Amino acid sequence: MDLLGFIIIGVLVGALVGVTGSSGVLIVVPGLTLLGYRFQTAVSSSLIVDLITTVSVVLTYFRYDNVRVRTGLLLGLGAVIGAQIGSRVAVMINPLPLEIGFTFFAAVMAVVSFLRSRSISFKRVEVRFARVLSFLLSVGVGILTGTIGTSGGIMFIAIMMAFYNYGVKEMIGTATFSMFLSALSGVSGYVASGVYDLDASVVIGSTALIVGTVFAKVANRMKPSTIYQILGSVFVITCISEISKIF
Repeated sequence: MDLLGFIIIGVLVGALVGVTGSSGVLIVVPGLTLLGYRFQTAVSSSLIVDLITTVSVVLTYFRYDNVRVRTGLLLGLGAVIGAQIGSRVAVMINPLPLEIGFTFFAAVMAVVSFLRSRSISFKRVEVRFARVLSFLLSVGVGILTGTIGTSGGIMFIAIMMAFYNYGVKEMIGTATFSMFLSALSGVSGYVASGVYDLDASVVIGSTALIVGTVFAKVANRMKPSTIYQILGSVFVITCISEISKIF
């Protein structure tokens, strides 16, 4: 029964990561929790799944020339730094203000995504400020990841949507690249602590890797308006998830 559950979770994760660049944590954590796994084990396993899945998805987006490497490195570095800060000060800070702020940010980006699906554009921050602001926000994403396990992938897209003039496919490819870097950093700590389930991680990750590659190819052929609609829906789900944590 667990094997079937792992495969189903893997298929859903592969579709989500391949099309939207979101972290598999949105599916892996509730999925494994429903199967009876401890929350900490579910979170750590989801990071391993992200690491496995994003490898093939990133390569696919690279083949279609839809990864901005410099921006991906910038966001990934910020998230890694933030995660290290978050993991060390988790017991000393209240993450609620950050969580409320990112929930509001996600809600705004949901509206922006749906409007962009109708070809409505917005004025962005000047490029000279974009790098600094996006780096600082990515540090915030990392802090949330280190303290409460918030998904980073969809927030990387939100940051780029706000500050960069990239196409939606470039944002997804770059966000997946950044997520790979942050997951690589996070996995090392969990593996060292031994708090993860290898069987669940490998089965879900392998399934998601195969499915994610297929959906990444599909996404690179989709109309931008369709992808924006899907992203808007994921932002809405993210908001609901964050609100449920807050209350």
